[in-house]
Amino acid sequence: MKRTAKAHWTGNQKEGKGDLTTQSGFLSRANYSFKTRFEGGEKGTNPEELLAAAHVGCFTMAVSFALTGF
Repeated sequence: MKRTAKAHWTGNQKEGKGDLTTQSGFLSRANYSFKTRFEGGEKGTNPEELLAAAHVGCFTMAVSFALTGF
């Protein structure tokens, strides 16, 4: 299965803002910015959080399959 996502960024690195949208629609214009990545205090996500979620999702599925003998 092939999945895609789109990212849009406006402005410079520190004051700019962007949004992320996934093909599934689960993320729809999710906010990301310098603040969400490095400072906090603003609602939104960052690349590291998305990678961490992907890794933990794969890991928990693999453990479940291993435990159930799938």
